[in-house]
Amino acid sequence: MIGAVVILGAGLYALSENDGGSAPTDTGAVIVPNLTPQQQAGNVLYDANCAACHGPNASGSDQGPPLVHPIYEPSHHGDIAFQLAARQGVRAHHWKFGNMPAVGNVSDDDVAQITDYVRALQRANGID
Repeated sequence: MIGAVVILGAGLYALSENDGGSAPTDTGAVIVPNLTPQQQAGNVLYDANCAACHGPNASGSDQGPPLVHPIYEPSHHGDIAFQLAARQGVRAHHWKFGNMPAVGNVSDDDVAQITDYVRALQRANGID
């Protein structure tokens, strides 16, 4: 029984790890849906504050992970996780890009719009 728990735990850990090099950087890989006006505003804010690391259309880059990825589905990283990440930064735990610093120049309302945009991209790409 203990062996099964250890194997299960190791398997779950392995599934949560990523080599940091597999983040897609081809923006053609992300389907961009028709956006609402709020999501379009979130897109503008995302491009100004997040795209340098998380790539265009949240596709990832060599600086940061893709946000259009099952790891960031709402049931694993709720909207509050985006708020906290922007406000406080995040210690590296899923990827090997290093810690994410706080993003000091965005308000909670800005992050809500960015999150709405990212969620629209996720839904369009089969991540609910």
